[in-house]
Amino acid sequence: MEKNCINVDGLFKAGPYSHAVEAGGMLFLSGTVPVDPKSGQPAAGDIRQATARVLENIKLILEAAGSSLEQVVKATVFLTDMADFGAMNEVYKTYFTANEPARSCVAVKELPGRFPVEIEVIALR
Repeated sequence: MEKNCINVDGLFKAGPYSHAVEAGGMLFLSGTVPVDPKSGQPAAGDIRQATARVLENIKLILEAAGSSLEQVVKATVFLTDMADFGAMNEVYKTYFTANEPARSCVAVKELPGRFPVEIEVIALR
């Protein structure tokens, strides 16, 4: 099986990995954090703004790979504070209004860059 690595110019990466890898008609996106692709700065504001920025970044990656949020089949959300779950969920549900993907949400002690949220997804191409 062949794989294709996908990267979006200007979108934040914290190390030696691809934003996404396509294999077998599936897209596997790396964890995405709330960094503005234009300024390179962390998203300002609360968990709502951070979640929206993450999902906008995921949209950019999916579009670069020839896919969309509608093609997401699985999402994993990492939160540094489970008290943010409700606010994160309010924003998250506005991005997945139909055909909601399967999802896991876990609390983690810390994320690289001290971000409050990171989301990774698997999507159809």
